[in-house]
Amino acid sequence: MTTPRPLLATTGRAGRLRLRRRIATASRASDLLARKLRILRREQERLDLLVERTDEDWLRACASADLWILRAGVLGGQRALRLATGNTAATVRLEWAMTMGIRYPVAATVIPADGSALMDGTAALHEARRAHRRALEAAVRHATATAARQIVGLEAAMTRTRLRAIDDRTIPRLRETLSLLELTLDELEHADAARLRRAASAAGWPRTSP
Repeated sequence: MTTPRPLLATTGRAGRLRLRRRIATASRASDLLARKLRILRREQERLDLLVERTDEDWLRACASADLWILRAGVLGGQRALRLATGNTAATVRLEWAMTMGIRYPVAATVIPADGSALMDGTAALHEARRAHRRALEAAVRHATATAARQIVGLEAAMTRTRLRAIDDRTIPRLRETLSLLELTLDELEHADAARLRRAASAAGWPRTSP
């Protein structure tokens, strides 16, 4: 694999000024991306903890729901469970937030299904309904946290890639190009000075110190 040659996109003193400006712009972009990455990493850490906690809550809620549906089935039979099933599904309303230009879910509200079919059920059936509602809410919280972590993680990865591209490729190549240009300008200045000295010597002008 060969190292890419520096891009000599500009020449002369004006080119040197433009290169210095491009380096300054790239450095500012690097600083902004580094700041964004720090903020995203902090948010990732918070979401990692949230995902872990909501996962534990969900598992506990599922265990409780399984226990109560078993009790309700034993006391009322499978027919009672089938009759208790409603015709509507629960819905979820999400709340969104913005961090460093990205949008991700931060909270969710569960709107339960119609529970009129359970009006005449046993106490165990009512408790099973409440336990399953808690399990659903825990599942939604966990899913929301997981989705937010995925979105933030993807943005952090892309930001890290852009930052590395600027720090590892763009700025070094610009600086190398600037160094070559400054070397070329120095050589041209020395050549011009030498020509002036030769011209002065040929014309019999008194020598001046460089």
